[in-house]
Amino acid sequence: MTLEDLGWNDRFAAEFAKHAAKGWVPARLIRDNKIAYGAILADGEEVEVSLGGSVYHAAETDAALPSVGDWVAIEMGADENQYDAVIRARLERHTCLSRKAPGKGTEEQVIAVNIDVVCVVTDAGQDFNERRMERYFEIMQRSGARSVALINKSDLYSPEANQKATDTLRRLSPETDIFVTSAVESTGVDVIRHYLKPGVTVALIGSSGVGKSSLINQLIGQEWLWTADVNAVTGKGTHTTTARELLCLRRGGMLIDNPGIREVHMWTDANSLKASFTDFDAMAEQCKFHDCKHGSDKGCAVQAAITDGTLSKERFINYLKLDFELERLSQRKKKHQVTLGRRNRRDLKSKGDRYGE
Repeated sequence: MTLEDLGWNDRFAAEFAKHAAKGWVPARLIRDNKIAYGAILADGEEVEVSLGGSVYHAAETDAALPSVGDWVAIEMGADENQYDAVIRARLERHTCLSRKAPGKGTEEQVIAVNIDVVCVVTDAGQDFNERRMERYFEIMQRSGARSVALINKSDLYSPEANQKATDTLRRLSPETDIFVTSAVESTGVDVIRHYLKPGVTVALIGSSGVGKSSLINQLIGQEWLWTADVNAVTGKGTHTTTARELLCLRRGGMLIDNPGIREVHMWTDANSLKASFTDFDAMAEQCKFHDCKHGSDKGCAVQAAITDGTLSKERFINYLKLDFELERLSQRKKKHQVTLGRRNRRDLKSKGDRYGE
């Protein structure tokens, strides 16, 4: 195994040069144990590493902290039997898949980094939801990685249902590769292998129980990830992946399996959102007035298109919800920055008063 097999490239090498001069070594994070990380070195050796204080304090947000898939500079301990290897720096990410963290805060939650392909897994049954898939496609396309959608568990649904789901996703995101798969029957798993090449990292995301771990088990040829029986009522697995992990495959390529995602909170910007809904923007240009609100305004081309069925009313409503969600997130972030500024000024004044005495 070489660094290139793990996804290393000239850009990472150029950035790492200053760290190499200090005697530090490059490694890729494959596991986050909360207290420590698992990392893999150039020779394929796995080591336990801790986070250096300077890296922790330099991170302005939790999203800036090292995550599974990151390339880091490690200072190895004097005694290899002691778990005293320390992360001294994190290299810049070339791709980053993230969402807004659950709750009312404004924090970004990193899902996967330095990935080349991101696959969202769903099925043609109870898990399938157009509006949620639009959210997935939005954050996937913003990540910078290639987007793929897998309609899994095809053995549980009719060919007509699987085809309908396929057609719907192609309409929602024409640039996304869509495949129908079945981990149970090993149908379509080869299409995933097509992306898995030395140095290429593929991340799988989706709801809990859609079969991500089962697909990975098929890909690696052994029961690496534990899976449970399917619930007869919901069609979902009763147990799923609980921790994010990067797996290196013998035939080349890497997989990142992620815990099930219950809610896809947006973490993007207005320009990226509009890029995903260009059909609405094109139609809006035909409105009679430039400041049309696309409601009851006279001469609204969008409402006319919805009425005659040219545009989907549900998709338009979802666009408005996403736009509102992003605006609300932006306002919260601004409010948070103001609060932090006030707190910092207060702390500085307190220190000044204390030293002045």
